[in-house]
Amino acid sequence: MHVVLVEPEIPANTGNIARTCAVTGTVLHLVRPLGFSTEDKYLKRAGLDYWHLVEIHYYDGFARVEQKYPDHTFFFVSTRGERLYTEVRYPPDAFLVFGKETRGLPPDLLAANKDRCVRIPMINQARSLNLANAVAVVLYEALRQHGFPGLG
Repeated sequence: MHVVLVEPEIPANTGNIARTCAVTGTVLHLVRPLGFSTEDKYLKRAGLDYWHLVEIHYYDGFARVEQKYPDHTFFFVSTRGERLYTEVRYPPDAFLVFGKETRGLPPDLLAANKDRCVRIPMINQARSLNLANAVAVVLYEALRQHGFPGLG
């Protein structure tokens, strides 16, 4: 599995997501600009001592991720998605794409991929789930569908 964060802004969220990727053997892709330095102490603290266990790639723009992995399936997680994240079948090498904490994914990216947009259900009065929690929810569903490969 792969997790893509498009322009993440909060170092602690990215650190927590990196830790989740580390313990699940998931590759993490970070799309610049990042809202923090990769040397940020909050980023490092949130990832604890798991940094050596996570494979991280950096890109200048989301189009670079798509160019590097043209034969892979991308799912875009957004509060504007029409299907629930549990209603799709994730391939074992799926890319789960998440947007920045304050604005989510760009509207044009969502419009171009409407058939692969998914959402996590929540009450109407809530704006969104914390990014690190959203990644964990969707990633573990994708892994569950494949019997948690390589996880004990």
